[in-house]
Amino acid sequence: MGTPLLEVDGLRMLFPVRGGLFSRRQGWVHAVDGVSFTVPAGQTLGLVGESGCGKTTVGRAVIRICMPSGGTVRFDGKDISLAGRGALKRIRRDLQMIFQDPFDSLDARQTVGEILAEPFVIHRIGRPAERRSEISALLARVGLPAEAMDRYPHEFSGGQRQRIGIARAIALKPRMVICDEPVSALDVSIQSQILNLLLALQEEMGLAYLFIAHDLAVVKHVSDRIAVMYLGKIVESADADALYDRALHPYTRALIAAIPVPDPRSARRHRPLGGDVPSPIDPPSGCHFHPRCPMVIDRCRHEVPALLPYSSSGEAVHLAACHRAGEGEEFEI
Repeated sequence: MGTPLLEVDGLRMLFPVRGGLFSRRQGWVHAVDGVSFTVPAGQTLGLVGESGCGKTTVGRAVIRICMPSGGTVRFDGKDISLAGRGALKRIRRDLQMIFQDPFDSLDARQTVGEILAEPFVIHRIGRPAERRSEISALLARVGLPAEAMDRYPHEFSGGQRQRIGIARAIALKPRMVICDEPVSALDVSIQSQILNLLLALQEEMGLAYLFIAHDLAVVKHVSDRIAVMYLGKIVESADADALYDRALHPYTRALIAAIPVPDPRSARRHRPLGGDVPSPIDPPSGCHFHPRCPMVIDRCRHEVPALLPYSSSGEAVHLAACHRAGEGEEFEI
C-alpha cells in the first residue's frame, strides 16, 4: 500500500436543517457519518456511490472548503482538520481540487491567463514574465495552445474548459489532487481523453488522486483501490480488481450489475436496484441500506454493521460493512 499521504479518520459532516418563523434548527443532515480511508503517495482511491451519498462532501471537507463536524484529516502526517487560514494556504500548494463543472468553476470575467496566474500570484511565485512562461508550459502540458491564455472560458468547449481546470490544479506542482466527478459533465469520447490526461499527469508528476465519481466503470479505469459510499458511510473498500471480481456488499454488487454492457444481446443476471436513497435527515435505523436490500434480515434493521476485514492479499485488505457480507453472490438483485 505504501505510506499514506492522506489519512481520514472518522470524518463527519452535519448540516443544520432550519425552518419555521424564526428559522430554528429542526434537525441535521448527516451528509458524512464516520468515514475513514487512506491514500498512499502516487496512488488513486476511487470514491463511488449514488448521487446524494456524501462523496463530494467528503472531498470538500478534506480540502477544507467545508469545516468538518468531527473526525480528523491528516495530510503528510499533519492534522489539517482545524488548520487556520495561513496553514491552509501552505497546505494547498500540495493539495488541490478539480471541480465537476468546468464552466462554473472558472471565472467568466477573467482570461485563461489570468485564471492560471492566480495560484502564482496568491503564493507570490515568480514575476509576471516568468508566470506567463509557466502558464504557456501548463497549457501545453494539458493539450492546449499557448494563445489560449488570451481567451475567455466561454470560448472553449467543455472538455477544453476541464483541461484549463486541470492546469490550474497542477500549477503549483501539488502532491495530491481531489478529482470531484471530473468527467461526468463531458461527452463519452471526451471523457476518455481527460482520464488518459489525468493518468499521464499522475505518472509524470507522481500525483495521488482522490477520484470521486458515480460511474464504477470509470473509477475502475483509474483507481488502485475503491471505496463505496452509501448514505454518508463507506460500506465496502478493496483493491479495484478484487472489488469487481468478488464484491461482498449487496449494494456494491447492484452498482456493478448496473454498469451498461455494450452488447444488446447480453442477458442481465440482475434486476436494477429498486427504491430511492433514504433521506440523510432521518436515516434508517441499523444498516442504512436495509430498506432496499434483497438480502435483509431482522438483524439488519436494528444493528449497524461495522466495516470489517473479510480477506486480504499482502497489505491489501477487503473491508465490508454488512451482516451477510459475501453471502448470496448469486442472489438476484
